[in-house]
Formats: sequence, structure tokens, C-alpha cells
Amino acid sequence: MKNFLLTLFLAVTVYSQTIKDISNIVGIRENQLIGHGLVVGLAGTGDKSQFTMQSLQNLLRNSYIKIPASSIKSKNIATVMVTAVLPPFARQGDKLKLSVSSIGDAKSIDGGQLLLTQLKGVDGKVYALAQGSILANENIKTSGLIYKGAIVENELSYSLKDEKFITLSLLEHDAKIASTIEDKINDKYGKKLAVAYDTRTIEIAKPDTMSIIRFISEIQAIKIDSMMKSKIIIDLKKEIIVAGANITINPVTISRKNFTIRIKKSNLSDKEWADPAKNLGLDVGDDTKVEKVPGELVTAVDIDNALLNTKEQPTVSDLLRAMKTMKLDIMEIIETIKMLDNLGAINADVEMVR
Repeated sequence: MKNFLLTLFLAVTVYSQTIKDISNIVGIRENQLIGHGLVVGLAGTGDKSQFTMQSLQNLLRNSYIKIPASSIKSKNIATVMVTAVLPPFARQGDKLKLSVSSIGDAKSIDGGQLLLTQLKGVDGKVYALAQGSILANENIKTSGLIYKGAIVENELSYSLKDEKFITLSLLEHDAKIASTIEDKINDKYGKKLAVAYDTRTIEIAKPDTMSIIRFISEIQAIKIDSMMKSKIIIDLKKEIIVAGANITINPVTISRKNFTIRIKKSNLSDKEWADPAKNLGLDVGDDTKVEKVPGELVTAVDIDNALLNTKEQPTVSDLLRAMKTMKLDIMEIIETIKMLDNLGAINADVEMVR
């Protein structure tokens, strides 16, 4: 593959986030649901395990059909575990996405039909009913998804309407950030509404003249300058990278077999700006233009003699988009993100999903 040069220039700035980015509101949370179900309609790729035969026998018995489990020989069925996430304030009739995984020796559950399955919470109560056709993962045919495959039947009893206080829980404990949030909120409303009880917990009193939802929206929108890390998720099996739009990259140089990434400060004099491409160290063609941004540092991305300028600090999102334009293999991109993480060049935690 032809060598590429990817160059990013940046000014080192503080990462600006909102309170919503770095905290949760205590009491507003997702809940995990789980169920045990039976998949039918498999073209000989199911399993013959004893619990699968027993599950089918129980299902037929409920339909007043009596048949011994030992007489069931079909491999068109499979036993699966079904999981889903119940969002905060989910209401009856809402639909949920399902994850379905075989627990027997089935070879594939792709295209199978999940029969009606109860999804329970940790308290043992049924909160949703699941059913539908399974779309298996491309590389792992024994697990898959059903989009909008469950319907919420019972709601969790939690209401914000009469709340006089909200409690923030920071994603990471940080005394400085907790103190900053306390000061920002109190300054915004001109009185002491917020109190930080520890390095993660801030309790905030709601003004009497404002609804609780309006109050939460204003609190979550307050900007905080911090270095609290976001997260990048890399799914190795599906070859997917999930990253927030505002995860910044610090100065670094990485040279690989097929390309080089340079992230450094650009601080040219007026004389140097007469030939910015040369002085910035870019190998560009005659038709490439670099415009000066007076009094500012610039971000420049050079991809095969095509130059793109931005005024903001480069982000992982910018880098991924640039590398995709370079038509690099996904594993090259993943390895580069891992290198940036090992060098401490990205303001995020990288989580590998296998």
C-alpha cells in the first residue's frame, strides 16, 4: 500500500464538557432484563440438549399436547438466553432491542423465531414480553439481535414530579470537578443550591419557581472545563469502533508501515506562512492551498495531497474519518487507536470488547 502522511496541528486547549457528559442523576438509570426462551424454525442448526427438549415439552404441555421428551428428535429448535435494557421512565407499549444467545450446542440461530418469552428484572417481576425473528451476528451465528423485539408490559414506579432535590453522581471521583460543579451551579442561580458531599456526589435543591424537568435540563447543560475522560469502545469481533464526537488528541507522532500520523503545534511566523505547506512539513501538490488563520493555530489533515483545515483541536472522530478516507484496513485503524491510548495521547478510556 502507498505510504500516506496524516498531519494534524493543534493548540492545546482544555476539554470542554457539560455536566451531563460527566455525571448521572441518582435514581434515573437503566435496568437489566433477562429471560429464557425457545427458538424454532432453524434449518437443522439447532441443538438436541436435554433442557431444549424439556422446554419444548413444557411448551406443548401448555397447549394440552402430551409427548415424552425422549421422542423429540428435531434439530430445528434451540434454547436461548434473552437480554434487554429497560430505559429510565419506560412506558407500557414501548419497544426494546433484544440480544439473543444460544446456551446449547446449536450451530446457528440465524432466522429462527423466538417464541413468546418473559423478561424479568432482578426483583423477579416480569417487565417485558419478547418475540420475533432473529438476525444473527455475521461472525458468531449463535448470538444475534431482534430489533424492537420486546414490548414493555410493566413500568418501574419512579416519578420526578414532586422531587425537591436532585443528586448528581460523577462518572469518576474527582474533588476538583465536584467543587467546580458546586461553584458553577451556585454562581448560575446566585444562591447556594448545590452542596458537594464527597468527590463524586453533589446534591442540588430545586428553585420553587421552576419545574424539575426544566431544572435538570439547565443543570445538565452547564459547561465544565475538565479532563475527565470519555470512552472509546472497540468491538474486535464486529470490527466496530464507537467514539464520542469530542474526544480530543494530544501532540504525538506515530510512524507505521503504511502511513504516518503527526500531531504537533503549528506556530508559524508571517514569513513562514508565505509557503505554509513547506514550512508545515506537508508533502502536497501544486494545487493544494493552506490558508492562514490570523492569530490562531490550525488543524491540517493531509491525505494523499488533499489538505483539510479546521480551527478546532483534532478529535478521534476527525482521525477516524480521515483514516477511512485513506481506505485503511479496520485493524490498522484499531491498532492506531490502541497506540494513541498507550501513549496517553487521547483523552478517553479505550475499552476492548472481544
